[in-house]
Amino acid sequence: MTELIYSTRSRKLPSWATGIIGVSTTIAIWWILAITAFANIGVGSGGAIPTPLEVIQQLIDDGWGFYFRNGSVTLAEAAIGFAWGNGLALAFAAIALIVPRLENITTQIAIITYCIPIVAIGPIVRLIVGAPANGEPAGAAIVLAALSVFFTTMIGALTGVKSTDQRMLDVVSAYGGGVWAKVAKVQLLSALPSIFAAFKIAAPAAFLGAILGEYVGGPDVGFGPAMVNAQQSLEVARVWGVALVSGLFAGAGYALFSLLGKLLTPWAEGGTK
Repeated sequence: MTELIYSTRSRKLPSWATGIIGVSTTIAIWWILAITAFANIGVGSGGAIPTPLEVIQQLIDDGWGFYFRNGSVTLAEAAIGFAWGNGLALAFAAIALIVPRLENITTQIAIITYCIPIVAIGPIVRLIVGAPANGEPAGAAIVLAALSVFFTTMIGALTGVKSTDQRMLDVVSAYGGGVWAKVAKVQLLSALPSIFAAFKIAAPAAFLGAILGEYVGGPDVGFGPAMVNAQQSLEVARVWGVALVSGLFAGAGYALFSLLGKLLTPWAEGGTK
């Protein structure tokens, strides 16, 4: 029996094979729903759910220029918000680490940013930062992207720091090292895998936050305005096309930081997972 279980485990499908099976299954379900249950539901041509072929045809018709023009703006907003949100999160985590008495305050601030409904505060942010210039990144989108990543990165950094082996800290203390020596030589290295794991989650979150910010931020260009215009024009396939490309952008961000985590934290077990 033991040999049978071991043999079954040893024949486990590789990750690329399971990925292909998962994607193929998703497309098959999507196609079946498009031509059956949702074929005559909704307005516009093709029903509420277009078939994958209709979406691909719409992608081809829209062309590279359409997605580059809109995607570059949304990506810039997400990248700026990602940098600001993660930078502030790491700064707050450092404050909590160096001054333990302030940990509760910094953690409460992070929780507040996580609990605030982004869609609800979007109009308020728009009033504060103002409308963007033509073709420029929207300030509201940048702010919402930053808010979307703050909590995840700060908690990830604090969790990584607290997982430091106490014996290593004792060694630094024994050799006369102070707080800064512990942070630079032990705690930072211990926290890096958790930080990169947080970055993996933060990258798609920043992109989603940027798109939500575009709904209220008032830009003329971006994936958010592109989806709104397509919905108003009843171009269902274009709405799905923009959503699909947005998902690819978000997935690419996740994959990028997953790769960076494995390359930059080789001492972690299997890199960041």
